[in-house]
Amino acid sequence: MPEGDTVYRQAALLRRALAGQVLTRSDLRFPAIATADLSGRTVTAVVPRGKHLLIRVDGGPEALVPLSLHSHLLMEGMWHVYPRGARWRRPGYQARAVLETAAAQAVGFDLGMLDLVATADEDELVGHLGPDLLGPDWDRAQALSRLARHPRRPVAAALMDQRNLAGIGNVYRNEILFLRRLHPFTPVAAVEDLGAVVDLSHRLLHANRDRSQRSTVGGPARRGEQFWVYGRGRQPCRRCGTPIREARIDDAELTPGETHPGPPQDRALWFCERCQPAP
Repeated sequence: MPEGDTVYRQAALLRRALAGQVLTRSDLRFPAIATADLSGRTVTAVVPRGKHLLIRVDGGPEALVPLSLHSHLLMEGMWHVYPRGARWRRPGYQARAVLETAAAQAVGFDLGMLDLVATADEDELVGHLGPDLLGPDWDRAQALSRLARHPRRPVAAALMDQRNLAGIGNVYRNEILFLRRLHPFTPVAAVEDLGAVVDLSHRLLHANRDRSQRSTVGGPARRGEQFWVYGRGRQPCRRCGTPIREARIDDAELTPGETHPGPPQDRALWFCERCQPAP
């Protein structure tokens, strides 16, 4: 599942292939921007922002407005990089964006979002995000302040809200709560050391940002053994042997009045009732 560490690695991959290079061809397969042509523009930066990715290009030889191509992987998306002319590893009908240079092709498959905006207007797309756990401008105090704005909210939902801190997805949410021995439905106000939760989040994403396979159990692990609770419903807890329980939670974002503004966002949770006792 793409989370902040996945996007960080994707940005590094694209940066190596595209940064400083002139685009010789672009093919953007989202209806709203399908007619846009980025050829002739130079890629100036590739920037991860939480679960979002920004590819910035200059104004090209005609000194046009610099632009940013914004993508979000959602559940299935992924960027690949190939030598120019190489065969793709996924079918062409899944491609949503193609950026080509003299030497390489970057192909975005099954991207959940693709937008093109003036670089000066990036905040319209990512300005709502909280501090980026893997960003150079990480701000622990601001993350804590944002989490505390809704004291009655379950801590599991608060951690997934990208307006609080950017980069945590469902894998990390479940693993962080287990490691901190917190029941997912504990209200934020009842968490004894919210700072420790934030610090652990920061450490876990940093530990995994350069790994090809994510692990939260203390180091690289074999597939199927890299998590404490995530996806392990009914299996024995690795600490105490109690069967891992699965539940559901509504992750819909809250307004300042703590009401749901739109349809529910129902997701699975996994936790150990013994290691993570109910509040």
